[in-house]
Amino acid sequence: MTKRVVPYGAWPSPIDAETVAADDGLPSWPTALAGQVWWAEPRPREGGRVALCRTRLDAPDHGSETVLPAPWNARSRVHEYSSRCYVLLPGSAGPAVVFSEFSDQRLYRYEPGGAAPLPLTPEPALPSGERYAEPIISPDGGEVWCVRESHIGPAPTDVVRAIVAVPLDGAAATDPDAIREIVTDRHFLACPRVSPTGGHLSWIGWDHPNMPWDATELRAGALTAEGRLEGTHTVAGGPDEAIVQAEWLDADTLCYISDPGGWWNLHRVRLSTGERGPLEPYLRTEECGGPLWQLGSTWCAALADGRIATIHGTATTSLGVLDPASGVMRDVDTGHTAWLPRLTPIGAGAWVVGLAAGPTIPGEVVAVDLDSGQWRSLSRPRDTTGEKVPFAAFLPRPQAEVFTGQNGVSVHANLYPPHHPEVTGPAETPPPYVIFVHGGPTGHSPMLYDLEIAYFTSRGIGVADVEYGGSTGYGRAYRERLRGNWGVVDVADCVTVARSLAETGRADPDRLAIRGGSAGGWTAAAALAFTDTFRCAAIRFPILDLVGWRTGETHDFESQYLESIVGPWPQQHRRYEERSPINHADRVSAPFVLLQGLDDPICPPAQCERFLERVAGREVAHAYLTFEGEQHGFRRAATMVTALHAELSLYAQVFGFDTDAPPVRLQH
Repeated sequence: MTKRVVPYGAWPSPIDAETVAADDGLPSWPTALAGQVWWAEPRPREGGRVALCRTRLDAPDHGSETVLPAPWNARSRVHEYSSRCYVLLPGSAGPAVVFSEFSDQRLYRYEPGGAAPLPLTPEPALPSGERYAEPIISPDGGEVWCVRESHIGPAPTDVVRAIVAVPLDGAAATDPDAIREIVTDRHFLACPRVSPTGGHLSWIGWDHPNMPWDATELRAGALTAEGRLEGTHTVAGGPDEAIVQAEWLDADTLCYISDPGGWWNLHRVRLSTGERGPLEPYLRTEECGGPLWQLGSTWCAALADGRIATIHGTATTSLGVLDPASGVMRDVDTGHTAWLPRLTPIGAGAWVVGLAAGPTIPGEVVAVDLDSGQWRSLSRPRDTTGEKVPFAAFLPRPQAEVFTGQNGVSVHANLYPPHHPEVTGPAETPPPYVIFVHGGPTGHSPMLYDLEIAYFTSRGIGVADVEYGGSTGYGRAYRERLRGNWGVVDVADCVTVARSLAETGRADPDRLAIRGGSAGGWTAAAALAFTDTFRCAAIRFPILDLVGWRTGETHDFESQYLESIVGPWPQQHRRYEERSPINHADRVSAPFVLLQGLDDPICPPAQCERFLERVAGREVAHAYLTFEGEQHGFRRAATMVTALHAELSLYAQVFGFDTDAPPVRLQH
């Protein structure tokens, strides 16, 4: 069929903003008990709440059910990044659940189909001031042990953390003293795990100014019969080594993921002897782990027979099973090319459940038999006629590419060229391209089924998702290219990709845009202030003022993040000022839209407001859209629709094409 020619950007597409918003958000935090698999599922159309869903492992084709009814919202604000928020309990009529409720951050116990959830923790003195994450069941089954984050003062950094024991009988709901502190040895705590016999507890800890991808320690201690610790010590980790997960293999042995060789690999330590080393006979030059942004992330799962299921790879990730006795890793092919750190074993067999996706496979909770390779989707069961992927014909055909940046360094990017089954662009003109910049900046953008990207590519706008220096997935050396260089390396790498696409005729050099949120918003703003490569930008909930961000305008978790990626404060005060787009608003001449949640505790609207004060009166076309009730990242369908419309309208006005998006008014 001959395709008809339509100007780039104006291609007709069935993927509208409402469809994108309805689809936005992957299921997460799968876990299994008593033949059931549960997971958390975002609901943009329900005000952005997170529901808990479940299905039976032996009957997934019957579909899933929503267990936690509206308006309950299962989401933890520990670190403000949606950590694992629930744990299943054995029950006479099937599993019960303990979960963190977003509105007040208290823990609740819920029996599906029964009475309303029962509060287990007290009403905090400060609203949402006591937060709980990564819960596990105590050895005797009478308590939930979890990380508690206590906000004890008005400043965002007035925070203390502990691993605590919360009684399951509800006593602590009215008596705070019923909550018992178990671990208080580090400012940040993660990954509490009880040994198989209940004799030891392990956890991961670190302190400012380190981030969990810089330096962490694996700690352990003996447990008394009363569940108290004695004789705690560090068993692995330290400076320049980042342990991101640890699981017990037996009563004396921990498997952990760390990067002493520059890549996150599987290691083992014996508590009785202190002997430790890699689980394989060699260290892989690929990642078996990632950045610990969310407490509860799991890249590996210990099986009852001693083997270890693990996620590994670089640009794409696979599910493998490692036999520590032989050191042999065998992959299980399910057709997914992106496995996210949500892996957990099912019972005592060879089954695991995880979260996987691909460029043409929407993110789904899958159960896999590691021996036979048999697998099934639990959150998106296929029907007997063969389900078609929504909008399959309109999805882009992504490809990973490596560009040559400044001083010959490699710059990774995932390219999504424009694609439409019935339409093409004018032969004499290359398409416009938008550079997508992921957040973090210590983050990663796997190639996934993403209707937000398809929203643009199906209209004739190319997307290049840049894995700039500082991104994870390519080893510590690539990650540390950003040390002291945030606002320099990230911007340069985005410019490298954009200009390379233009120079090779794949993108129109006069129609290049950049967009990003959070740290990606920082890079987008910096690109407008310090380069002339981009004609416009969509800047979403950004960091704009390093000085303000370092001196109290963000949450505790990232309050000293800039020590590594910018420089020590206050010694490098001048660098903080020179790098900040807010201090160079006079250099910004390209149009932009600025999108901001008004309840954002990580990148507060105050920074946007100060930036706009300095842009005012300079005849720079821009729009500022704010959203009540939105925090860091947009969760509500109406917000997502408005933000996408504004972004597409910006590109249409600047690049000169017709669009179906309602126009956003650009003021000067």
